[in-house]
Amino acid sequence: MQLTIGLTQQMSLYLVMAYLLTKTPVLRPMVDLAVGLPHKFVLYITFSMLCIMGTYFGEQTHDAIANTRAMGAVLSGLLGGPVIGFLVGLTGGLHRYSLGGFTDTACAISTTMEGLFAGLMHLKLLRSKQLNQLFNPFRVFAIALGAEILQMLTILVVAKPFDDALQLVQTIAIPMLLVNSLGAALFMSMIRDQRTMAEKLSSVYSAKALKIAERTVGHLNQGFNPTTASAVANIIFEETGVSAVAITDCDKLLAFIGAGADHHKVDTPIASALTKQAISSNKVVFADGIEQHYSCSISAQCPLGSCLIVPLRGENEVIGTVKLYEKKSRFFLHLNQTLGEGIARVLANQILHGRFLDQHNLLVQGELKLLQAQINPHFLFNALNTLNAVIRLDPDKARSLTQHLAAFLRANLKRGAEVITVAEELEHVRSYLTIEKARFGEALCVEWDISKALLQQKIPTFTLQPLVENAVKHGTSTLLEPGKITIVAEQVGEQLRLIVRDNAGAYQPPSHSDGLGMGIVDKRIKAVYGQHYGITVECQPEQYTNIIVSLPVSSTL
Repeated sequence: MQLTIGLTQQMSLYLVMAYLLTKTPVLRPMVDLAVGLPHKFVLYITFSMLCIMGTYFGEQTHDAIANTRAMGAVLSGLLGGPVIGFLVGLTGGLHRYSLGGFTDTACAISTTMEGLFAGLMHLKLLRSKQLNQLFNPFRVFAIALGAEILQMLTILVVAKPFDDALQLVQTIAIPMLLVNSLGAALFMSMIRDQRTMAEKLSSVYSAKALKIAERTVGHLNQGFNPTTASAVANIIFEETGVSAVAITDCDKLLAFIGAGADHHKVDTPIASALTKQAISSNKVVFADGIEQHYSCSISAQCPLGSCLIVPLRGENEVIGTVKLYEKKSRFFLHLNQTLGEGIARVLANQILHGRFLDQHNLLVQGELKLLQAQINPHFLFNALNTLNAVIRLDPDKARSLTQHLAAFLRANLKRGAEVITVAEELEHVRSYLTIEKARFGEALCVEWDISKALLQQKIPTFTLQPLVENAVKHGTSTLLEPGKITIVAEQVGEQLRLIVRDNAGAYQPPSHSDGLGMGIVDKRIKAVYGQHYGITVECQPEQYTNIIVSLPVSSTL
């Protein structure tokens, strides 16, 4: 009984050390199962020391030492694998051998074998994809028990004389089997609890961050202003549970929600020196109220006692801040600090994305207007010349052409919408080609191959007309023989294909830029639907050119 009590005291020392290790970075390799070489080195040093201490603090009995050395060897093997287990066991064994006694060789061998045995169990669980079972205290108890049985057998086989070895084993077997196995299980239980806590905190942080990101999506895309900032601040306030949330730009307060809102007024200049420091240095400022004091610069009665200020970073500069506050009666949790920094990154990305969308839309709209400006004067000039020639010879035809010209120009003026139906786009093209046929006469032939099922499909405005104009202007108009334009609308799989075909085969790839017309159409389609869609060109010189527009079926902008 006395031996059991002594070994239990040693085990208690191990557990105290385990608790202390949970408060230091030394535990990190254990929780992560020591995947890296530096981590393995830390494990080797830590558990080698535990092995040596287990021997020094052991109980002398029968010219031998009853000890808790096996806990260090077994735990190192379980956490570090066969190599670490073997090295720790060897180190502990050699140290025990240096102390002498009739069991010195047996103990050196058995300690090495215990570390290797536990390491092999680590390898077995790794290969069977059950590595998390290493943190199961019951499994650790069984592995440590098996390792201790192996030690007792080694003492019986190696130590001489046998009678003394047998008497020793009869004395120490039960206490050492029980204490070392239970101690290893409890040690691993502490590591498991720390691992579980870390995973739980990580899960809580991730869930909150995702929820905030989900709820704030779209708000800042509409601009960084008091309205959107107030909506986002309210979401952060609800999800984090902090005492107050503020959002600023680089000059003034855009939003404030929570305690202190009575004197922190929106649209007032930034008064806090800490906020100005965060903006100017582009660094997080944390005033925890203890090491760095926070005091409200507006009201001495402000209930807030700590503040985290995180810069909102743009591409090359700070564009504002997110500030989380806690009252003087509450602690500012590390979780809130980490979460606040993550929130700031999410919001900054949303602001940048909103700016990108605004700039992209302005660019696309500008290019579309430029395309319309290019089409109208050029086409109008030719159309008026054609009318001038026809009006004397055939007034009725001139009247019909005037109606088509009016329809064409009316459609241009109404092109404020982003999408139209295939039928509407074809009507626009038909008006254009009617006038061009009057201009070229028999030198231009037009064929239509349109699937009626596709007439109500939505496509971007100004998709076909620029391509048809190119086919006439740079294709059929250059031929000596009659030109032919064929317009096709078909469905291929999940794609809508619009094809403009001419019999000139005069297409020349652009040498320096996309320019206008076809390049703008392709860019707009890719911007809306992705890189898998857009325009492809098939050309056989002096025979034909196919301009193929690929769009998703049943698509909308």
